[in-house]
Amino acid sequence: MTGDTITPQHGTSCTPGRAARELGLKRREFDLAVHLNQIRTVPDAAGGGARRVDRAEIERVRASHGFPETLLERVKAVGTTEGAALMQVPPGRFTRLARLGLVVPVHYYLNRYRAVVWMYLAEELRQFAADEKNTPLLRARTPEGLRDQLDAGLDMRPRNWRGRHLGFLLRQTDDLWQRAGAVSAFLDPVQIAEVVTDPYDRSHLHRFRPGPPVHGAPGSPAARLCEQIMTADDADEIGWLRADLARAVDEAREHRPAPRPTAKRVTAVPDEPRPATAVPDAARPPHGLLGWLRRRGV
Repeated sequence: MTGDTITPQHGTSCTPGRAARELGLKRREFDLAVHLNQIRTVPDAAGGGARRVDRAEIERVRASHGFPETLLERVKAVGTTEGAALMQVPPGRFTRLARLGLVVPVHYYLNRYRAVVWMYLAEELRQFAADEKNTPLLRARTPEGLRDQLDAGLDMRPRNWRGRHLGFLLRQTDDLWQRAGAVSAFLDPVQIAEVVTDPYDRSHLHRFRPGPPVHGAPGSPAARLCEQIMTADDADEIGWLRADLARAVDEAREHRPAPRPTAKRVTAVPDEPRPATAVPDAARPPHGLLGWLRRRGV
């Protein structure tokens, strides 16, 4: 549960788009600032899972030291080429560091060829490069054990992004069912059905299950690729997500059970006359020419 549970009035808050404009941020920069907890949001009083930004929060951000340059520097995200330049390493080495999980992507997007472009916080890359303990990773030959993992196809970028994105979703939750829904977002439907066996709990949970932050038209190759990135595929990652989901659903159910249909009780009215029984078509006297012929014995 987070502390951002105050229900705002629309007169004292605004939409994320309006807040981004008032703070002079591009929408992607604003979303990343929210992701990194640099800008706090609150639930929309209208419900539906939407978020708003308090006017007081906008003023707090504006009054922060060095605004807006400091905020822009904190949310600056770079790709592989620019990230390698910041760390003063070749792009190939930068990619190997990312695949090993030593630098963690903050978000991704699909380019026009539907290739995944991972983005990293510039501030984190500079901190990594400035740490003397990382100098061998940046300058020396990659250790043999790490090279073997890379040769075997290790790529920690999707998993590390999922862990980071789960943290963001959990910070945005306002009740226990939302928290369970955030955890379930990283498991495929089969895994969810095995953990949440009650169909009413599972149906209610699905209402709070967010989709990938990047997606295309339903069923499109881009949408399928985003779903693949969103879904855990390592056995240990799946294991702890399943355990967290089971615990989260138990807590949510205890706090507020999932809605279930109630059977309507039918009360019989005593001595109520029964409706007349309809005469089957075959028992009714025939009409028209066919009936006349039958009555004449023809």
